[in-house]
Amino acid sequence: MSQSFEVGKYYHIFNRGNNRERTFFSDENYAYFLKKFDQYLSPYLEVYSYCLLFNHFHLLVRVKDHENPSGLQDLRGLDYQRNPVSQAFSNLFNAYTKAINKQENRTGSIFQKKFKKIEIDKDSYLIRMIYYIHRNPVHHGICEQLWDYHWSSYYRMTDDKQTKLKRREVLDWFGGKTEFVNYHQSMLVDFREVQKYLIE
Repeated sequence: MSQSFEVGKYYHIFNRGNNRERTFFSDENYAYFLKKFDQYLSPYLEVYSYCLLFNHFHLLVRVKDHENPSGLQDLRGLDYQRNPVSQAFSNLFNAYTKAINKQENRTGSIFQKKFKKIEIDKDSYLIRMIYYIHRNPVHHGICEQLWDYHWSSYYRMTDDKQTKLKRREVLDWFGGKTEFVNYHQSMLVDFREVQKYLIE
């Protein structure tokens, strides 16, 4: 699967633990991963939804329109080796792995070497993907209701705290905060409609 990114496009991004092993061991680990994601990826990506689970994560992102602020060239048409977004993900995984290996007294990679991504090429599927990402803890039996899970973007979409998430845009897609909550509570989405965008 190509690791190149194009400006202005939306992507569903997924990665799991190496050999499907645990990647997050504590609340502090989830928070550290998000902090490092912000450090390395915020210059390039807008985040619309995320969910971190004990051995994998999901993201819905959009590549920013403007040339990145670090002075690197435009992302359009760059290959894997030269793509600054792919390099930023590599930096994220390396930094996180270093910290977890020290914490757990282990060696080797935490995540699979190459993350997976699929372009979301139809706007009509964006809200379904957001719901799918938020529903993952229920799908994997971690909780009974998706709003009971702390390490997804669901809560940041419904509270008033400052966030770098594209909260206003997401709520507008659903028709407002009330409609966003109602959609997530309905649990009537047929994911066969978006199967080609799912990576698990």
